[in-house]
Amino acid sequence: MDLNTAKVILTGGTSGIGYETAKLLRAKGAQVVICGRDAITVDKVAKELDVFGIRADVANESDLENLFEFALEKMGGLNVLINNAGLGFMGSLVETSTEDFTRIWEVNTKSAFICGKLAAKHFIEQNRGNIINISSMGAVKGFANGSAYVSSKSAMTGLTMCWQAELRKYNVKVIQVNPSEVITPFADKLGYISADIKNKLKGFEIAEVIVSTLGMSDIGFIPEINIWATNP
Repeated sequence: MDLNTAKVILTGGTSGIGYETAKLLRAKGAQVVICGRDAITVDKVAKELDVFGIRADVANESDLENLFEFALEKMGGLNVLINNAGLGFMGSLVETSTEDFTRIWEVNTKSAFICGKLAAKHFIEQNRGNIINISSMGAVKGFANGSAYVSSKSAMTGLTMCWQAELRKYNVKVIQVNPSEVITPFADKLGYISADIKNKLKGFEIAEVIVSTLGMSDIGFIPEINIWATNP
C-alpha cells in the first residue's frame, strides 16, 4: 500500500518495537494512533512522534472500543491494525499461577482477538485492510519457563491463520511477525539481562520489517516472517 494513505492503530506504542514502528510509519507519511496504560506517557510519546494517542488498557474490551472510536474520529478511517501490545512472563510450569497465566493471555491474546474483530468489521465493509500481528519466535519454538508467554503467542498464530482464511476474499492482508530476542524495555521488566547487546536485534530492525511489509504492492503479502539476529 501507499504508506501516505495508511491510517494505523498500533497497540502498545509507547516503547520498544511499537515506539519505533510508530516513529517510522509517521516518517513515511502515515497517520498513526497509539495507546498505552499510562496517560502521561501516551501523551508525551504522541507529542514527540506527532501521532495521536489515547490511554487504553488492552485487556479491557471497553477501552479497546474507545480506542477504535477515537481512531476513526481522528483519522477519518482505518486501514491498518498492528497488534503489538504484549506482556512477557517467565516462570516454571509448577510455579506459574493461574492468575499470571490468565493475565498474560488477556493482554497478549484476548486483546489481539478483540482488536482483530473490531478492525475486521471496517475492513470487510470497505473491502480492504491490513492486520499485522506481532508475535514471537516463541510461537515457533517453545522454551523452558515459557508456558504462559509461549502459549499466548502460539495462540496468536492460530488467530492469524484463521483470519487469513476468512479475510483474504475481502482483500485483507493478515501478517504475523515473529522476532527473536529484541533489546527493549520488555526484557528489562522481566529482570532479564541480555548478553552481547550490540549483536542483538533492536526495535528499529523490527519496525523496518513491519513497515516494508506494509508498503508492499496490494497484489501480494507475506503471511509470516521470522526475524533472527545474524550472529547473536
